Amino acid sequence: MNFELIKPLLKEDAKGKIVMLVMDGLGGLPLTPDGKTELETAKTPHMDQLAKEAELGLHHSVPFGITPGSGQAHLGLFGYDPIKYEIGRGVLSALGIDFDLGPNDVAARGNFCTVDENGVITDRRAGRIPTEEGQRLCNLLKEKINLPGVELFLEPEKEYRFVFVLRGEGLDGHVSDTDPQAVGKKAHVPEALKPDAEKTAELVREFVRQGNEILKSEHPANSFVLRGFAGMPKWPKFNDVWGLNSVAIAMYPMYRGVAKVVGMTVLHPAESMSQEIDMLEEYWDKHDFFFVHIKKTDSFGEDGNFDGKVGIIEEVDALIPRIMALDPDVLIITGDHSTPSKLKAHSWHPIPTMLWSKNARPDRVESFGERECLKGSLGSRFDANDLLPLALSHALRLEKFGA
Repeated sequence: MNFELIKPLLKEDAKGKIVMLVMDGLGGLPLTPDGKTELETAKTPHMDQLAKEAELGLHHSVPFGITPGSGQAHLGLFGYDPIKYEIGRGVLSALGIDFDLGPNDVAARGNFCTVDENGVITDRRAGRIPTEEGQRLCNLLKEKINLPGVELFLEPEKEYRFVFVLRGEGLDGHVSDTDPQAVGKKAHVPEALKPDAEKTAELVREFVRQGNEILKSEHPANSFVLRGFAGMPKWPKFNDVWGLNSVAIAMYPMYRGVAKVVGMTVLHPAESMSQEIDMLEEYWDKHDFFFVHIKKTDSFGEDGNFDGKVGIIEEVDALIPRIMALDPDVLIITGDHSTPSKLKAHSWHPIPTMLWSKNARPDRVESFGERECLKGSLGSRFDANDLLPLALSHALRLEKFGA
């Protein structure tokens, strides 16, 4: 999106409120050729009713046919070109746990994992160990690892995830991932992607060497992988670009992090989906853009739990009346990417999207699902970063363009 085009069109006195409800990994696939996706299987009477009044379609955040990561997918939803504004997962994870990243920091996202006697990964998430166990392992590594010339920070993120930060002079985040993002493979050796990053890459290799030696007798988390090395970027701020007073409501650190990168106000982590709506209600009068993130749709998809993902979608549907009772001017319901239970991973499939507003032109869609969205007026492959300008128009927050 051309930010320079939008800025002169923003109405200073506009007050329309926008809710963006993101069910992470919402898009799915049928398990059988004649079956339904998770969203199509779920009983969603409230979303289906809104669909009859809304504009629908299927969006993609990165070039069509390419599988997006969560960070880039969310940036697309926030109206940023995810190719131009690329960011490593480590920064998002660090900001998500309120780690104060400095100018000399390089961060990465870590996964504790399980490897066999040959170093082959058998479980990328170490059985989803509890956060308390992740904290113990982080403390163990911090206590025993020695990396001369830099400070090392290791903090638990959630369950098996942790945040890795190096602080020192001359560091550069252009380092390749160790995470192969698949079982049945060994962790990669981190390499410098630019000459200036060789010092950082050597430090990461030494951290990996020492860390694996320390964890070799642990179970199930006897190793780890790292990905998304990066430093803190300097980007246009969401509120300045879109003329909004935004707030992010999320349970998981990474999504709080991506909101923080673009300058949203980020609330403390919610403990449940119901509490997320409690927070939406509490802060309704203080903001005019609300990013509400639902994680477990993605988690069940990655676990291959079709029924679990269906159940979460139904739980979200039951919360819709509470959102509508607040009288939003625009409600966007979508995902950041698809995570079909069939594939147990992110996929390239476009994501179901509903834009309900008081000024919508309803299309002929009767329910909210992948195949119904194919019929929608937004199209079957529109760009995610077109959503924010469209929402602003529906909320009557933009002037006309041109004479």
